[in-house]
Amino acid sequence: MSDPVAGKRVLLGVSASIAAFKAVALASELVKTSAIVDVIMTPNATRFVAPLSFEAIVHRPVLTDLFDPQARSIAHVSLGTEADAYVIAPATADCIAGLALGLAHDALLATALSTRAPLFVAPAMETLMLEHPATQANLATLRSRGATVVEPESGRLASGRVGRGRMAEPAELIEALRIALGREGDLAGRRVIVTAGGTQEPIDPVRLISNRSSGKMGYAIANAARDRGASVTLITAPTSIPIPRGVDVRTVTTALDMQRAIHASLAGADVLIMAAAVSDYRVASPVDHKIKRDGEDLILRLIPNPDVIAGVKSETLVKVGFAAETDDLLINARRKLEAKGLDLIVANDVSAPGSGFGSDTNQVTFLDQAGSEVLPLMSKREVADRLLDRILSVLQQRDAGSADPSGPASP
Repeated sequence: MSDPVAGKRVLLGVSASIAAFKAVALASELVKTSAIVDVIMTPNATRFVAPLSFEAIVHRPVLTDLFDPQARSIAHVSLGTEADAYVIAPATADCIAGLALGLAHDALLATALSTRAPLFVAPAMETLMLEHPATQANLATLRSRGATVVEPESGRLASGRVGRGRMAEPAELIEALRIALGREGDLAGRRVIVTAGGTQEPIDPVRLISNRSSGKMGYAIANAARDRGASVTLITAPTSIPIPRGVDVRTVTTALDMQRAIHASLAGADVLIMAAAVSDYRVASPVDHKIKRDGEDLILRLIPNPDVIAGVKSETLVKVGFAAETDDLLINARRKLEAKGLDLIVANDVSAPGSGFGSDTNQVTFLDQAGSEVLPLMSKREVADRLLDRILSVLQQRDAGSADPSGPASP
């Protein structure tokens, strides 16, 4: 499935802030997603960034004047009614006040009144202005009307001070768009549990046993499922990956932690995707103090962890596992598929180029009871969507089976 932003008409409203330069970057990123982007600027915004900067990127005229005789007829109305989303970034205190009050003294505000598309507001201003009760009340008003406020970040501001008020980065805004525009996707109404990362088993307060999993595959699946409308629970071991927006995140450390978190999340779930690398063993007796080096051998007794996914029993849950192997890939994966009672397993050779731990690409094979499908090397996001395509097919088959009225006649 393609990016939910692709092909959508996105209005980008730019108000008069030094953060307008970020709006140029945002426009560029939106174009890369294949969105159709129209830009509206307030007259004062053009003091910070020239309209030509946007026109060179989106290849469409920029609306700056509500009464521009060169603009198409009633531009703020036509742009508003055609839009799939309206993103105002940056949104100054004055702009936010105008939105909250329903003012229409410029093209940006007038269009906000004429559109019924989802509204996204990215505040950008000095900390004291942001924290002022008037600004906070105006933001609360916009939220109450259904607008998504993409919260500003903390950092160095235009004044040279450090505080909260920096406009959110383009990636954050596009992620918010994907969540909203993907809500009616083909996984809408489904609840998906995804595990990610490599679990850690303590030796002492300083040392641990873990593996090389980066969590990238699990996070890619969680993001892809969310973008297709699913309600996603991400159960993640420690990683360096930013927590995704719009996902219920449960953080765990050990294999036993992950087992407990999965069982606590199963009620109402349709799919469990076990992308985490769960430690097969744990230290029998971890100690509560740092073990000192004394020149002698350190011998640890390891005991097996439970097979987490094999312990999940359900007739309706679609269970998907991963097999990261270095030899006999298909034999080992097929064995796991059977032993763990899985509907589907994703096998990959982590010693192959482009498929190792931490890479942004993967080359996998899907295996189920009917056979196998070898995929070419592709990005982990592409793998995630191909996997979700397969899972959706299984869900639809089960739905059809449960709806089939045929069966043995009642006595």
